Amino acid sequence: MKNNNDEYYEDDLASIIVDCCYHIHVNLGPGLLESVYEEILYSELTEIGLKVERQKQLPVVWKERKLDLGFRTDLIVENKVIIEIKSVLEIHPVHPKQLLTYLKLTNLKLGLLINFNSPLIKSGITRIVNGL
Repeated sequence: MKNNNDEYYEDDLASIIVDCCYHIHVNLGPGLLESVYEEILYSELTEIGLKVERQKQLPVVWKERKLDLGFRTDLIVENKVIIEIKSVLEIHPVHPKQLLTYLKLTNLKLGLLINFNSPLIKSGITRIVNGL
């Protein structure tokens, strides 16, 4: 659902993203490389008309200096939701912290950590919020 400014709400985008991930996971299953899931999810989201940035560089600002340190988000949807894609046996404590840091650097509110290597995709999706 869009708001009066013809923009999506974060929760609506999250629902669309989760639905796409579900369909990808059902069709391909776990076990592929993260880059494969990223490419397919990017394709699916742009195909339905969403603006998606891929591998966007995130600079760190320290004492008014912009430092390009190689941080990159996997996907940013409609400049509102960051998606961090994993295909690992288990999510480690650093993974949600990494996504929260990306949210803070971009001043965005919602991130989705998606582990496509889960037997059921719903157990592989974690919502991370910044300041909500």
